[in-house]
Amino acid sequence: MQVPAPIEYERATSVEHAIGLLDRLGEEARLIAGGHSLLPMMKLRLANPEYLVDINDLHTELGYIKITPTEVRIGAMTRHRELLESDDLAQVCPIFRDAERVIADPPVRNRGTLGGALCQADPSEDLSSVCTTLDASCVITGQRGERVVSMDEFHLGPYETVVDHAEMLTEVRIPIRPRGSSAYAKVDRRAGDWAVTAAGAALWLNEDGTIADARVGLAAVGPNTTGIPEVSATLHGQAPGEQAWEAAAHIAEERCRPVTDSRGSADYKRHLAGELTRRTLRVAWQRIAEANR
Repeated sequence: MQVPAPIEYERATSVEHAIGLLDRLGEEARLIAGGHSLLPMMKLRLANPEYLVDINDLHTELGYIKITPTEVRIGAMTRHRELLESDDLAQVCPIFRDAERVIADPPVRNRGTLGGALCQADPSEDLSSVCTTLDASCVITGQRGERVVSMDEFHLGPYETVVDHAEMLTEVRIPIRPRGSSAYAKVDRRAGDWAVTAAGAALWLNEDGTIADARVGLAAVGPNTTGIPEVSATLHGQAPGEQAWEAAAHIAEERCRPVTDSRGSADYKRHLAGELTRRTLRVAWQRIAEANR
């Protein structure tokens, strides 16, 4: 029987209360939101915190999706189901709905949170790929106030982030740019499983129809979610179409660093990285065209 080690438990009533508890309890304390990643690790004794600070009561404070003409702000306690069901979010960032449709199952989506997904820092995590693709920024709150870091800075390595033990992720900010869209695709062994390989793509066009910018974020093909800046550099100013998508796919295959494991061989994952990059860029382009008809 798998049983976690003994722990102390307390529920936080506000962000300030949670941060105060983390500061007082020290580095052996962990936040728990949905718990679908942390609790299994505790049962296997892969994670052994001495204290759990439950932040589920903070959903009223941090469970929101706010959209302005230039930015999307999402609270860290926003649940997967809320991201999936938000029509306003799907209109400006359709990649979220694409990804949420293939994340786990309804019980997980009802409890799991955006902040928990990003802070778990699993290399196969879908929403980390989504946020990397969208050039998101993470708001980290501590006793000295807030600091904002990019997704490229947020993850230090597998299961490791820049969030200090007395800090917490409170918000994700995503810029909105004109004439853009996005898409996500994933190959998994069974519905809702971790990805064998996954890719997100975002595309923005100039007024003349050429590519202003393109971003790709890959999951499960490296130690962390992998952004590929070479795609943006290569496609900038190019005409959208199969030739451009093929060039991006080739870059994705060359730049990712998969390993062979129980989900598939490194060569297979590399092939998927290229193919999913091609498909998601194509879908993002089609969505831009449909929006401008």
